[in-house]
Amino acid sequence: MAKKNSGLRFQPSGGTRAPQVPVGKKQKLSIERLANDGRGIAFSEGRTWFVSGALPGEQIEARVQSARSQVVEARSERILQASPERRPEPCEHARTCGGCSLQHMPHSDQLVLKQAALEEQLSRLAQVQPELWAPALTGPEFGYRRRARVAVRWDPKLKKLAVGFRAAASQEIIAISDCPVLVQPLQPILRGLPEALRQLEKPQAIGHVELFNGTTSAVLVRHTAALSEADINRLQQFCVEHDAQLWLQGVSEPEPFIAEQKLGYTLADWGLQLTYRPGDFVQVNEPVNQSMIAQALDWLAPQGNERVLDLFCGLGNFALPLARQAQEVVAVEGVQAMVERATANALENSLNNVHFYHADLSESLAGKSWAKGGFAAVLLDPPRDGAYQVVKNLAALGAKRVVYVSCNPATLARDTEQLVAQGYCLKKAGILDMFPQTAHIEAMALFELTSI
Repeated sequence: MAKKNSGLRFQPSGGTRAPQVPVGKKQKLSIERLANDGRGIAFSEGRTWFVSGALPGEQIEARVQSARSQVVEARSERILQASPERRPEPCEHARTCGGCSLQHMPHSDQLVLKQAALEEQLSRLAQVQPELWAPALTGPEFGYRRRARVAVRWDPKLKKLAVGFRAAASQEIIAISDCPVLVQPLQPILRGLPEALRQLEKPQAIGHVELFNGTTSAVLVRHTAALSEADINRLQQFCVEHDAQLWLQGVSEPEPFIAEQKLGYTLADWGLQLTYRPGDFVQVNEPVNQSMIAQALDWLAPQGNERVLDLFCGLGNFALPLARQAQEVVAVEGVQAMVERATANALENSLNNVHFYHADLSESLAGKSWAKGGFAAVLLDPPRDGAYQVVKNLAALGAKRVVYVSCNPATLARDTEQLVAQGYCLKKAGILDMFPQTAHIEAMALFELTSI
């Protein structure tokens, strides 16, 4: 029998549907507290407002960016009454550029916010807290970022090329001559890039540009149509003037203008150099990356007679330092090209006790040939989706110690619940301040196997 349609619709109390808040509307608000991502929370006319660039206790005027049901997302445009905790943003573009969202907040307060967010996720989702909270791993709050993507868009009507960073919650491109979070070697490249691109015969062929810094600086130009020889020579000359490599990418993979050129970064404490290509995942914060590896190895405590598993290994950022201490390291990655480059990195560093394998890490590890024999310890550094399938049966590998490096506290908490159910105890946890001036949270957790 067909279900009878009563014709009733769910409505807010009062029986009428509240009108939608139009995008662009300005609204005066009182900020009551902060959300986990650093946005201010306000309540007005039965709606919850999430306002970027606002602090608790402030009276502000905000502009609506989006609205759905009873939730409004907005951006602070005018501070009517400032919090005593507010600081002047070091970057003049902080309120418009989409790169940084917390520059108005002292760095110490940013760390407190991120620590509280991690604590809340572990408590609410996993009903657990670590036996010990580790101090935050920090580095310079500015001048740390060694990679950046520069947006480029050609306006056919104005015949003008826009170059810069994307605006917050918008496709607008903000022209930026100086970016305080970029490492110093990339600053002159960023300043000179707009004029260099506008001098091309066919600037409309440029899709975007990426900047890199490691053992050298590099400029990747992504083009949507073939570039003339003259334009390629202009780009190469620009790179020569800035002591940088030129890389080009059309429909295929990025290629260096000079074939023998390589990009790389060093792990000085372990006497290692890793080679990578544009598009590979590389931690953007070199000082914190070095500290992160040191802490992970300290917590995992690999011994010279132990076999260790490194999951989501990438280029070997953890696996190669681990190989300096463990008897054998098995490293697994879901991208075949990264497996090949990690293997090459091991050979170039004369490490023969680390072995790299390709596997789909969204699936269980059961039955994998490289998993036979078990492991004394496991390190995993998954993407934002976490490692749910991997950790579901991690205890079956025999690992007594697990270090989990996370870029998403919510999935870390979810996976923690699985590990605790298998008899692991959360011994330590702490944040890694990989992205100062943003609300992005990285964390590390140590688990030790106990009796269930």
